[in-house]
Amino acid sequence: MLYAKTTPAEKRRLFRERLATGELLQFPGAFNPLSAKLIQSKGFDGVYISGAVLAADLGLPDIGLTTLSEVAGRGEQIARMTDLPALIDADTGFGEPLNLARTVQTLEDAGVAGLHIEDQHNPKRCGHLDGKNVVDDNTAIKRIKAAVDARRDENLLIMARTDIRAVEGLDAAIDRAKMLVDAGADAIFPEAMKDLSEFEAMRAALDVPVLANMTEFGKSELFTKKQLADIGINIVIYPVSLLRLAMGSAVRGLDSLRETGSFQASVPEMQTRADLYETLDYEAYNHFDSGIFNFDLSTHTKH
Repeated sequence: MLYAKTTPAEKRRLFRERLATGELLQFPGAFNPLSAKLIQSKGFDGVYISGAVLAADLGLPDIGLTTLSEVAGRGEQIARMTDLPALIDADTGFGEPLNLARTVQTLEDAGVAGLHIEDQHNPKRCGHLDGKNVVDDNTAIKRIKAAVDARRDENLLIMARTDIRAVEGLDAAIDRAKMLVDAGADAIFPEAMKDLSEFEAMRAALDVPVLANMTEFGKSELFTKKQLADIGINIVIYPVSLLRLAMGSAVRGLDSLRETGSFQASVPEMQTRADLYETLDYEAYNHFDSGIFNFDLSTHTKH
């Protein structure tokens, strides 16, 4: 009921323990707090909070238009709703190294278990679009050092994302990743790898956890959990998938309403009232205070 019972500190500690096992952890992207509860109910390992999704939620493209307060506020709403660890996209850190230090502490206070900082110029672009520009080695290293120095909970995972593969190739991406690990990064997010062999090469070159981004319509093929586990990848995210599924269904439903004048044809595709109430844990609220929640759920959950 209400928010997660597991504290942020405990989520971070448990996340570190799971990462240390070497198994592949699946983090579907939550586009709101309710979807985070659904992800937990389906038995996944964690929740990813995508900057692209947060921007889209505001009706904006993913080009660095969101602010720290917007990302931290939405991140807190999502992270506190689940006992799973939340990994959040911190873009380029919302400013220079001192701003980035503030970003880390603000997101730490928001309750996330980890965050990633990328090496693009600001304003950034979606990682799977062409025309990206990355900062020089020194700037990228300063960002990670600032992030590591700023955290107060040593279990907060500082992940470095590098977008240099699309600009200078795989060898440059591996070299950049090694520099970022030397700067203190706990894990590496190599963006827009071309194929499985590139993920494998990155994995072989590093001694820290490596993340694979399985986003649809991007540069990478959608590899299976087994394919990624077999080459030693530690985390796989599906950042925009649930939002795309929800919006695709919404588009079809609105088209049907326009054509038929009713949502009747779309009802079989909808989450039922009973399923929604179960996800919300309505029954716990009902029992919490019968003076307020004094209704009978059985009369409301037949559909």
